Amino acid sequence: MIKELLNFLVKKEMIRKNDVLGYNNMKIFQDSDLFSFSLDSIVLANYTNIRLRDKNIIDFCTGNAIVPLILSRRCPKNLIGIEVQKRVCELAKMTINYNNLNDKISIINCNVIDFCNKNCNHNKYDLVLCNPPYFKDNKSSKKNYSYEKMIARHEILINLEEVIECAKKILKDNGSFSLVHRSERLAEIIILFKKNNIEPKSIKFVHEYADSSSTLVLVQGQKNGKVGMTIDKPLIMFNKDGNYTEEYEKLMKEVRK
Repeated sequence: MIKELLNFLVKKEMIRKNDVLGYNNMKIFQDSDLFSFSLDSIVLANYTNIRLRDKNIIDFCTGNAIVPLILSRRCPKNLIGIEVQKRVCELAKMTINYNNLNDKISIINCNVIDFCNKNCNHNKYDLVLCNPPYFKDNKSSKKNYSYEKMIARHEILINLEEVIECAKKILKDNGSFSLVHRSERLAEIIILFKKNNIEPKSIKFVHEYADSSSTLVLVQGQKNGKVGMTIDKPLIMFNKDGNYTEEYEKLMKEVRK
């Protein structure tokens, strides 16, 4: 019944059903009026290190749940996605239902701060992931007219420091935090990790070309971890001739519509 309803809505162009290519006919439901997933979430889901001992995994700002969706194929764990926007949350739940993943993925419609302030969630999770709003909420900031897109892009409901504070609060000792963000904010990220006793353990930069500046960075840290960090091999998107690199081509199979 659920699939029939979803197919009806797709035909009416209320939402669109896209392939998540390379994942055994997996589908994801999106609305062009809302914020769709992008390379950022793909990098977060594919390059985050998941340890065998990581049993409780949670994705902050999950959007339409692309990160838990991909992680469900990477690890046989129970996954939780937290999303504050009700309309986006409903799409995420449609996707989980359609792909028969209700036994593996739970979507919670809640503000990340409110969720993490509950004592029952403190020191509980082994791994926290997040693709947060990237831009500070300055008066001079150019914002999208869509409120849904605005709060997905700008730090209106939650900012970077609050995201990291929340991760610290709910992570177990030695639990891991994985954050994808704009490279220009890397110094701030490292300072806030240290402030919250999350030791930076690895950094992976994303570049359009090998000789271009990095625009995106994946930072992984460990709560109360030992000092010591590695700089991973960067992800280069394009060769000099403008064609996709082999690694980026593989990731793009998951992003194409």
